[in-house]
Amino acid sequence: MLVSELGEFGIIAHINAQIKRENLPLAPIWDNVIIAIGDDTAVIRNTKEWELATTDCLVQNVHFNLETITWEELGWKAIAVNLSDIGAMGGIPRYALISLTIPPATTVANITELYNGMITIANEFGVAIIGGNIAAASYLAIHVTLLGTSLNKKVLTRAAAKPGDLIGLTGYTGISAAGLAMLNGKLSFEPATIQMLRQAHLKPIPRIREGQLLNSLGITTAIDISDGLIADLTHICETSKVSAVIKEAALPVHPVLKEEFTKSCMNLILSGGEDYELLFTATSARMTRALQMLQGKITVIGKITDQQANPVTIVTPDGKSKRLIHPGWDHFKPK
Repeated sequence: MLVSELGEFGIIAHINAQIKRENLPLAPIWDNVIIAIGDDTAVIRNTKEWELATTDCLVQNVHFNLETITWEELGWKAIAVNLSDIGAMGGIPRYALISLTIPPATTVANITELYNGMITIANEFGVAIIGGNIAAASYLAIHVTLLGTSLNKKVLTRAAAKPGDLIGLTGYTGISAAGLAMLNGKLSFEPATIQMLRQAHLKPIPRIREGQLLNSLGITTAIDISDGLIADLTHICETSKVSAVIKEAALPVHPVLKEEFTKSCMNLILSGGEDYELLFTATSARMTRALQMLQGKITVIGKITDQQANPVTIVTPDGKSKRLIHPGWDHFKPK
């Protein structure tokens, strides 16, 4: 079987099963592992706080095109996507390791600009870049491993959603995908719109502080939106063994999407991906508290239900129920 036949999440499940089958019985150190494969970060027990560990990569011509991104933006985004995973766990980011594969023709000025972007966002979120590795290759790739700690030995996970919980969303979705469409299609907009869309896709703001606040309020379930709103809500539903109903009319719509992407607006919102907002579930009381603490930054978009055949149902403004056809990003699905 080819990886393209199994799909990205099928491969992850396959690897996870192999590790559990062949590695777990041999390693007493696993006693300290609270969460392994299957969430935004791993969680490891420590005497003072739980340790968080995550890794992600940006690969040339897969995640980015050097014709549409600066080296500084690339450095920022490489750290940001990893910070977002720590934010999704409600944790505190601490240390980063950077592994680069670089074409020999890359200039030193390029690398300086790349690290300017990394250092800027690392400084903003209190992260020390403590090491890494460099190797020559025919393409550029940036692999980041980010370490962090929990907040009072509590984390947000994908596995704690319960029927009756409300579903909350920080910010807007679909803007990053609109930015990608603009960059790839060379669409023409007003300068302020171009800058906003470019920033949304190339320099996302990880929701570290929002994740920590949700954690401190006793909320227990969250995920960052990297694959798309419906795809990531499906991850929560499948891991928590529940289903979800979201109301299309409740979804926040950015004015630029409404005005400039009229035909594709809802598809961008539901399946665009790479927004790095937080999607979370909470009891009514805790959601009310979160809305009070993060005024204007959270929208309640639906509710968790008992597990049904469809993980996620969307209710349209006219009261009809439907299931999204395009579930989100998968590296190994035919494009």
